[in-house]
Amino acid sequence: MGYDKICGKIENKKLRLGIPKGSLQDATVALFRKAGFDIRVSERSYFPRIDDDEIECILIRAQEIAKYVEQGELDLGLTGKDWIVETGSDVIEVADLVYSKQGMNPVRWVLAAPNGSSIQNVKDLEGKRIATEVVNITKQYLAKNGVSANVEFSWGATEVKPPRLADAIVEVTETGSSLKANGLKILDTVLESSTKLVANRQAWADPWKNEKISNISILLKAAINSGSMVCLMMDVQKKDLDGILEILPSIRSPTISQLSDKGWVSVTVVTYEKKVRELVPSLVKLGAEGIVEFPLNKVVQTNDLKSD
Repeated sequence: MGYDKICGKIENKKLRLGIPKGSLQDATVALFRKAGFDIRVSERSYFPRIDDDEIECILIRAQEIAKYVEQGELDLGLTGKDWIVETGSDVIEVADLVYSKQGMNPVRWVLAAPNGSSIQNVKDLEGKRIATEVVNITKQYLAKNGVSANVEFSWGATEVKPPRLADAIVEVTETGSSLKANGLKILDTVLESSTKLVANRQAWADPWKNEKISNISILLKAAINSGSMVCLMMDVQKKDLDGILEILPSIRSPTISQLSDKGWVSVTVVTYEKKVRELVPSLVKLGAEGIVEFPLNKVVQTNDLKSD
């Protein structure tokens, strides 16, 4: 095989991955690390290093990723559902990855107006001025509600614009605390958005890239799943086993292993972390001993093996 053919084969086996620069950057790098990929970002470069020779990373604003994926400049990228809708991009939504800069929660684009304003709902926006970064989403929302208003693009600091520079805003929020601090009240949710793993349609149709993308999707979703789950191990006397199994929540049936003492078994279960503080005291009362809780890096569920 000639040099050009070898080089061509190697070049084809590169997946171009868009990492969102900005507020989602650190959370995305942390998620990939938990999924098993070590991404190193340099302050002077837009091309992070990753410990996978088949992936080439580039830092791009989340607002632009969906469009570059649609055009084929990127094979794969992570961006919000909001920016897919805002740019009208035609991409494959491979996975819904519910995480944000502050935690594992979706974000909301909300309609907000100053406290004490006469604007109480969307109908009160008729003829008014609205500032937002998501002009198209806002226009679609107004049209859906039969309202005609002036929608202006905001370059940032949108919360400070009402009431002098705008009558109302459509702004993204996770907790609503920033809006409240700026004297604004939330009137309605315009769009709920979470991070999406999106693929170019031609890349998705390519067998090698499809398999690579699907594998990345499985690992990322497994990493997210593990954020809310833990593993519990405990020793249980056989006479107490039925009572303990009745209260153990699990993805599937717990694993039960015989110990060297014939009257005892070891029980292992994966369950939701928020249940543990109520579960452990009950387990102790029912006779469980040596209870150990482990954090998890990945939890692969059946539906993770399918694309969204």
